[in-house]
Amino acid sequence: MPRNEPTERTDEWGEGRSPKRRKAVRYAVPVAVAGVAAATIGLVPAFAGSGSPDLPKISAQDLIAKIASSDVQQLSGTVRVTTDLGLPSLPGMGGAAGSFGGGRGGEQGGKSDDGASAAPQSKLMELASGAHTLRVAADGPDKQRVSIIDKAAEYSLVHNGKEVWAYDSGSNTAVHSTGAGRHGDRHHAPKDLPGDLKNATPQDLAKQALKAAGDTTSVTVDGTAKVAGRDAYQLLIKPKQAASTVGSIRVAVDAANGTPLKFTLTPKSGGPAAVDVGYTNVDFAKPDAGLFSFTPPKGAKVVDGDKQRAKAEREHGKQSKDFGTRKGAEDFKKGLGGLNVVGKGWTSIATIKGTGSGLPSGKGQGAGGDAGKFLDSLGDKVSGSFGSGRVFSTRLVNALITDNGTVYVGAVDKQALIDAADAAK
Repeated sequence: MPRNEPTERTDEWGEGRSPKRRKAVRYAVPVAVAGVAAATIGLVPAFAGSGSPDLPKISAQDLIAKIASSDVQQLSGTVRVTTDLGLPSLPGMGGAAGSFGGGRGGEQGGKSDDGASAAPQSKLMELASGAHTLRVAADGPDKQRVSIIDKAAEYSLVHNGKEVWAYDSGSNTAVHSTGAGRHGDRHHAPKDLPGDLKNATPQDLAKQALKAAGDTTSVTVDGTAKVAGRDAYQLLIKPKQAASTVGSIRVAVDAANGTPLKFTLTPKSGGPAAVDVGYTNVDFAKPDAGLFSFTPPKGAKVVDGDKQRAKAEREHGKQSKDFGTRKGAEDFKKGLGGLNVVGKGWTSIATIKGTGSGLPSGKGQGAGGDAGKFLDSLGDKVSGSFGSGRVFSTRLVNALITDNGTVYVGAVDKQALIDAADAAK
């Protein structure tokens, strides 16, 4: 058994039993930081085995072409995801963590679970911190399965044709969705559900990283490796922009079929990888058809995802229906107080215009003063022609919050944030 690999369960995908324990610790991740990390740098993995196979030489251009032309439709395997962005793990968060699927027994404030604990978005946020084991399987575009195997609970997302099931064993809740409710088409499953967790695999992460490969990026082939028992080339991606906090991204590419097997992002500051995602085992044979069939366990609460979506569309009205269109995107940006992105490549910075009320000051008495003193101990005070504010830092993503409440966040160093704020003045 590989080091740090959790004990395997007796049933192959961990279904069909009653929940016994909930995780004692939940991870609460700032939404802005996690979102910008995914949007501006992609995510990354690293899981090379020992030994460097002797493979024919290949250029970076040809290796990228090999990835792009890879047409692997069938596979199954185990993926290990380790994320260390320098964010704190917060035990027992009843508010923020609860919104990400926390709470005991799937209840929030005494109310029954409405399916939030089984929502794919909640589980994707959990992957933003700590180490997790995923089991994945795919058989063409209409059949995929992702299961997150943790010590106290298990989560599965199953897509089979027009059917999508999301099941959380911790709350014993299942959400069932079909192609209906979004565009009235019952012949296609809702694409937004399986995609959330599918993007945690090396293949999709590598595609995100390669989107940045332009005049701001150096891409080379840096040797070979053994990953999950397979021969692989190592593609090395490095930002050319000095202000980026990303040191490098290393993608191990299957030498036979061009499938990314491992994805590793290392911060410029050094230390362990910030994001490390890779297969520990993989099989490119056709998976068993039974993996894509799902029946809720006895006693599970089943939530109708189509009705939930229809209700949300009614409540949000035209804004929800127009979301994804240009007008809808503009309305959404207005709702965030004016979301905008400045810069390019690895030094892109997301900005959210403030409303005039920034962070509380450490001066004064009472709750505001106490909160300000606490923030003073965390963020670095900075100033410029924009005024003043505080910079909050992680190993990869930094955020500047000015005294008027404007936010600048990106995978860039502190000075780049200050420069962006000054330029906007």
